[in-house]
Amino acid sequence: MAEELYIATGSKEEQYRSLLPQLEALVSGETDLIANMANVSAVLKTQFDFFWVGFYIVRDASLVLGPFQGPLACTRIAKGKGVCGTAWERKEIITVPDVDAFPGHIACSSLSKSEIVVPLLKEGQVVAVLDVDSEYLNHFDEIDAAYLAQIVGLLSSEVTTLGLRA
Repeated sequence: MAEELYIATGSKEEQYRSLLPQLEALVSGETDLIANMANVSAVLKTQFDFFWVGFYIVRDASLVLGPFQGPLACTRIAKGKGVCGTAWERKEIITVPDVDAFPGHIACSSLSKSEIVVPLLKEGQVVAVLDVDSEYLNHFDEIDAAYLAQIVGLLSSEVTTLGLRA
C-alpha cells in the first residue's frame, strides 16, 4: 500500500504517466471499492487541483453520490440526466468543454465550467461514474479521457466487493 504520493510536474500526460503506477500500487492492495474510490478522488484532486472530482454509484434507478473531493455535490442523478446520467445511459466517456452549453446540465456549482465523466463498467454495465469538474472552460481533452479511463479500469475488479452487479 502506498503511503506517499509523488506529485509530478511537466505536461499533463507526464503527470498522468507518473500517477498511473502509483494508483495501481495503491488500489492493488485494497479490495474495498469505496476506499479505492476515496483514494483515487484524493489523488486526482491533489495532483491536478481539479475543482471537483468524485464518483457516483449506480443504486437502483439513480446515480448516488460516492466518495469525492471538493465542494458539496448533488446527491442523486437520474439516468439520462445531466452529464453523469448521460454518460451512464450511453456507457461512454463524455467530455464537455462548456457545461452551460450542455443540454440539461445539472449545476451542482455555478463555478464549474467544464466536465468529463468516465463510466466504470463491469460485464458491459455501468456500475459507477467518475465525474471531474473544472472551473475553467475547455479544460479536458483526449489525454484526460484516455488516462482517466485507465484509472477507472483499475477499480473494475473491486466492483463485487461492494455488492454492485453489472
